[in-house]
Amino acid sequence: MGVLNMTLTNEPSEQANASAPDLYAVIGSPIQHSKSPLIHNAFAQQTQQSLSYEAVLGDENDFKGSVDAFRARGGCGLNVTVPFKQDAFQYATEHSERALRAGAVNTLVFREDGSVLAENTDGVGIVTDIQNNHQVLISDKRVLILGAGGAVRGILEPLLSQRPAEVVIANRTVSKAEELATDFSDLGCVAGCGFEAVEGVFDLIINGTSASLAGELPPVPEAVIGAETVCYDMMYGADQTVFNAWADRLGAKKTIDGLGMLVEQAAESFFIWRGIRPETGAVLEKQRALLHQ
Repeated sequence: MGVLNMTLTNEPSEQANASAPDLYAVIGSPIQHSKSPLIHNAFAQQTQQSLSYEAVLGDENDFKGSVDAFRARGGCGLNVTVPFKQDAFQYATEHSERALRAGAVNTLVFREDGSVLAENTDGVGIVTDIQNNHQVLISDKRVLILGAGGAVRGILEPLLSQRPAEVVIANRTVSKAEELATDFSDLGCVAGCGFEAVEGVFDLIINGTSASLAGELPPVPEAVIGAETVCYDMMYGADQTVFNAWADRLGAKKTIDGLGMLVEQAAESFFIWRGIRPETGAVLEKQRALLHQ
């Protein structure tokens, strides 16, 4: 699903032969919980790429300083997580179409000429997980997205590229949902509304709110779920999320959590950096097993 021209990526053939492994990392605050080092180092071993990947605690008051220090150590690229995705957008000198649409980035490529390419792989990650890992088609389907924050903005362009029949964005603050719908209306049929105003049954419902982390549910009508509805929570954990448990109780056809999205967005970042697409199945199985240890 990569949309970048290969000339935008680092050249893996030269870097793989370097005496010292190429350095990559994920930057965030907090960061000790991140699964990215395990995932990317597994990708490197699988594809025989000479690289090391670590977690970097960023300075919330000086993101630029944190990144500059990493680059000074020879860093080739970064994944970016909360709270730095907007900071990373500002830091970059060039942005992909996906990054421009998202207004935030989770992947930076540091080029030899000093330029910095920004990408957002979250949307590719969720679309790949839904369609490839779970065999759920998005094309011509009626899709409901709950939430209108940065996480939702980041997935809209790749999601709409699959040409769903309709996308409805529902949010507690109606104006935010309507604004987001307007911003992406050139890519397809998109509407915004409040949670309680959602009408009809949907083929696919994506929970892009953080309500599950607090054990809460977005107040959407139960009638949105039918016998053929697939529900996807962008959150994940050792236990089923509150949203997916609710969907199961209402008879949803299938419920999916966001762990696959995490692995697939990482694979897209790895492809952008190295020009090689890792196989994700075994890595995802390993991460799932670790969740339940």
